[in-house]
Amino acid sequence: MDRERCDMAATHHSNNEAPSLTWAEIDLGALAHNYRELRRVTDKSAVMMAVVKADGYGHGAPQVARVALENGADLLAVARMGEAVQLREAGVSAPILLFGHSLPAYVDTLASRDIRAALNSLEGARSISAEAVRRKTSVKTHIKIDTGMGRLGLLANEIAIQKDSGEAFQRAINDVLAITALPGIEVEGIFTHFANADSRDKGHATIQLTCFIKLLETLKKRSFRVKYRHAANSAAIIEMPGSHLDLVRPGIAQYGLWPSGEIDRQRIDLKPVMSIKSRVVHVKDVGAGFAVSYGSTHVTPRPTRIATIPVGYADGYDRILSSRGHMLVSGVRAPIIGRVCMDLTMIDVGHVPGVRLEDEVVLLGSQGEETISADEIAERVGTINYEIVSSLTSRVPKVYITEEL
Repeated sequence: MDRERCDMAATHHSNNEAPSLTWAEIDLGALAHNYRELRRVTDKSAVMMAVVKADGYGHGAPQVARVALENGADLLAVARMGEAVQLREAGVSAPILLFGHSLPAYVDTLASRDIRAALNSLEGARSISAEAVRRKTSVKTHIKIDTGMGRLGLLANEIAIQKDSGEAFQRAINDVLAITALPGIEVEGIFTHFANADSRDKGHATIQLTCFIKLLETLKKRSFRVKYRHAANSAAIIEMPGSHLDLVRPGIAQYGLWPSGEIDRQRIDLKPVMSIKSRVVHVKDVGAGFAVSYGSTHVTPRPTRIATIPVGYADGYDRILSSRGHMLVSGVRAPIIGRVCMDLTMIDVGHVPGVRLEDEVVLLGSQGEETISADEIAERVGTINYEIVSSLTSRVPKVYITEEL
């Protein structure tokens, strides 16, 4: 198994740094497998835009991007300008779409680094256009349509249509055409985003798709043409083939995680990409009545052995897991006891034979026959698997495993 410490651009840890006691393992073979699976279920006429925002959902954006581009992706997407610049500085040259709001001050960077801006309003588009004209350049863009997500984009959803006899829909049409006519703006794509594609009930997603298709058909009659029409996120790639259009945008599924518990898992084979591991740094035997961690919230009911693990909420390990979560030691589940601290967490290993200093501990992933999944941790914390993997802080270095599946 070939392992390499990731570079400075991805993790802020140099190769000369001493080994970390807690680390994340990123299985690039599993990542490549997931892209091949996503490509398999995607309409053959649609290209793939790998979403690598939030440092590739915590997996390391430059490394994820390279694997994506080698395994079926043609474009990339991020949320912030800094994320796009990081990819360019890491030598990634594929087209990048910036989902978030673009300031006029971004125009030079957008144009010189071949980054596409998402345009969410006519007003914002005019600001970008004016700056592009002033700088005698042009910016590639994708127009965002809000068909029912309620975040960003030109409002055009069916609910609005029903309330105002189509006024919102017509405004969206007019604004798209106005944006297209602006100098310094090259409209390469138009897109929307589903709010509930990961639900078993596809009613709302169907309304959104119907609205978007209607808008596209209306625009086509007005001679509007773009290279990319796109809507499908991970859930829609798997369960809504009619939404694939010209381009699909896999996000969470790339990383081997399911968009929700309501997705049909028989349609595609996904393999988790991230594991989080640590080591035992202290072991002590204690008697009954021993208080553990801040607030003394856990008192041992019987004599036991306690292992201290060097991970805490400053690493992105949620404090809500206090006396609620588990870790794996020697392939056995060990409960967290007491409060998760900033840097340390204690587990009860009294039932695990032979636990010693520096034994490997798994926080996320598999060991022996046991597995702790991101979904399990998310359920205990009261969140979603997206947050579990993307919340790791820079204190946790990434180790990239390049073994092929």
